[in-house]
Amino acid sequence: MTNSKYKLTKEDFKQINKRSLFGFQLGWNYERMQGSGYLYTILPQLRKMYGDDTPELKEMMKTHAQFFNTSNFFNTVITGIDMAIEEKEGIDAQDTVAGLKAGLMGPFAAIGDSIFGALLPTIFGALAANMAINGNPIGAIIWMVVNFGVMFFRWQQLEFAYKEGVELVTTMQHRLSALTDAATMLGVFMVGALVATMVNVEIAWAPTIAGLTIDVQNNLDMIMPRLIPALVVGAIYWLLGKEKMTSTKAIFIVLIVSIALSALGIVG
Repeated sequence: MTNSKYKLTKEDFKQINKRSLFGFQLGWNYERMQGSGYLYTILPQLRKMYGDDTPELKEMMKTHAQFFNTSNFFNTVITGIDMAIEEKEGIDAQDTVAGLKAGLMGPFAAIGDSIFGALLPTIFGALAANMAINGNPIGAIIWMVVNFGVMFFRWQQLEFAYKEGVELVTTMQHRLSALTDAATMLGVFMVGALVATMVNVEIAWAPTIAGLTIDVQNNLDMIMPRLIPALVVGAIYWLLGKEKMTSTKAIFIVLIVSIALSALGIVG
């Protein structure tokens, strides 16, 4: 075993967290995704562990520059475990940390994106937007508090993961799938609630037959309230399922169709 002979300090944790928060995604690319960002985040610590211009440093830099992609909200958990192993085993940990990163980036991507990338923005974003529509500034305060809370969580998890090391993975492994499924289910529930409250599409067309005006929207509400918003969202999901369809194209299609139907007096 080749010990690195360097122990991380509070200043090291601060430096890693700053680089993670503000620079982790700057080198994102389609070939290695977050690989260069991961290396950038821990490069000063690698230099302290292995020394400048040493063969060990070059080897570990190559290892950490390889393909890597996980949730921005959980990436420092992997970093903390990685640093704990490298601090203990040095260059001997090369294969271990490569396997660790490859094995953990998928599960942490799923749970991190489900909770912090979808669930929290859906709930608190909708709440803040609703308040903003009604002219209530508390919505903006809530949104800022939530985001600062997430940043605080990201800042704290690095040192925690470093101290717990590999034991953290074995402890949490059986909980990751259940937590991911629960977060996904709650996210789907919130999307359904948002469709009913935030997608405001109504049929304005009211044909007159034999002197009787038919309120199409009222009849649809009698069948199922908020039926049109549900159909609109369903149509957009169907569009996004097409092979060559992108979210940008879908947005333009929705804009064009909405303007056309509004101009024809069909929707309001």
